Amino acid sequence: MRSAPLPTPDDLTARARIRDAAIDRFGRDGFGVSLRTIAQDAGVSAPLVLHHFGSKDRLRAECDVHVLATIAAHKQDVVSTGGADHLLVELAQVETYAPLVGYVLRSLQHGGELARTFFEAVVADAEQYLRAGVAAGTVRPSRDEPARARFLAQQAYGGLLVALTLEPVDDPALLGPRLRAHLDAVALPSLELYTEGLLADRTMLDTYLAYAADPSRAAADAPAQPA
Repeated sequence: MRSAPLPTPDDLTARARIRDAAIDRFGRDGFGVSLRTIAQDAGVSAPLVLHHFGSKDRLRAECDVHVLATIAAHKQDVVSTGGADHLLVELAQVETYAPLVGYVLRSLQHGGELARTFFEAVVADAEQYLRAGVAAGTVRPSRDEPARARFLAQQAYGGLLVALTLEPVDDPALLGPRLRAHLDAVALPSLELYTEGLLADRTMLDTYLAYAADPSRAAADAPAQPA
């Protein structure tokens, strides 16, 4: 049996162009768009899309991987670096992330098993970059790191879904400015909340921990697993 030929540089460029066109088109019009439409956006033929990806489901799966990796890399840079100058650069470039955000929101709205798998990957990535922030000393540790990562992911994407559902963007060109407006609205309250906290004392937390198991203590008290 002969092995498949190695892709040429032109093939790799076309593959990335198709993937990026699919991310943009899926985010704008949903996952019902045809491969022919994506091919037109990428400036290639529909058979070339099938040559590279085989099916629309496999194309979407590769889009998922790319979007998750890109978002996780940017988040980890901000959280682990913790520098004000780095944060300002990220804020200034927010419009460039609009196609990725549009894709994520469309995936969550679409629902189904792929959306659940996608969101679980978002949560796993969030936990990873939060742990990196803890290790770097820029993020406080949590009693339950997985639960915190899930909560923050739900808050972030849930807030965006509410904002764009109440004020939908019909023109794809306006998604970037709409994303900028949303970030401008939530930046101060979210940074204030995450940095300075909300409650004036520990009463509510201590009351809760008195009646619920403390995950960090339960983990410390658990018997060691044999090597």
